Amino acid sequence: MSLQLQPFDPPVRRAHAMGLMIVSSVGISFGGLVIRSIETADVWQINFYRSLALIVTVTLIMGLRHGRAAPARVRGIGRPGLLAGIMLAAAGISFLQSITSTTVANTLFMLSAIPFFTAALAWIFLKEGLHRSTILTMIAAACGVGVMVAGGIGAGSLYGNVMGLVTALCFSGYAIIVRRHREIEMLPALIVSGGLIVCISVLLRWGDLAIPLREIALCLLLGGVLSGLANALFIAASKHLAAAELTLFMLLEFALGPVWVWLFVAETPTAATIAGGTVVILSVAIRAMIELARNHRRRKRGIQTPF
Repeated sequence: MSLQLQPFDPPVRRAHAMGLMIVSSVGISFGGLVIRSIETADVWQINFYRSLALIVTVTLIMGLRHGRAAPARVRGIGRPGLLAGIMLAAAGISFLQSITSTTVANTLFMLSAIPFFTAALAWIFLKEGLHRSTILTMIAAACGVGVMVAGGIGAGSLYGNVMGLVTALCFSGYAIIVRRHREIEMLPALIVSGGLIVCISVLLRWGDLAIPLREIALCLLLGGVLSGLANALFIAASKHLAAAELTLFMLLEFALGPVWVWLFVAETPTAATIAGGTVVILSVAIRAMIELARNHRRRKRGIQTPF
């Protein structure tokens, strides 16, 4: 199965999509700070309220966007949408497992491997070829991740680091499904994701979901505003930007997240995290910039570029 090549959208749409990705990435970068501000709620309690807020937000967006046709749009996601929801639910669960077991910096630097996992999955399932520069960058990023994992063993955060990698793999799977089925309205997949997490959280914490009102508000902020709107903007922008461009803007989240926690919570990343994370971030940034320059040259020559 191959992915159809699409011509680039008009400059106005592309500029708009870039703006959406900037807002999305900067907004979701505060997620780690919000989670660190929650003191008593455990992972599954956070998951429950966060996912409820996600469902409400996406339902409102669907209602405003499609009106009475919203239920039909939800039913129209079919198996691809259900699978996308399952992958996103797995990513959401493993993300909270990671960020509550290791530093925010470790988790976010692990997630910076998402573009390379996505490229590998696209090569396997969508038959998209990899440039030699992409392969070299993936190797460099893998080295950086290895440094962080090695540092996490001594710090007792190996589980958190592994969960970060699981998050990256699951989100990459979700991204592949969204890219493959662009003709489908994928916003309802967020509702599927939230519903699954709510059900699992209720099963694991039945009768023990009461947390302080302040922390409920933080969970609602995390799910309804940061996660809900960020994912909705990601889906919208992915229809108009190349993969390298999406990658470039996603780096804002991974770079800014540890900064907010360091500034407001004084959570200082370890030397291994800084070293490994720097390798990963630089690898991704250099590769994305090379791809952007290549795409620019192709557009000037009138050559279509695959997403």
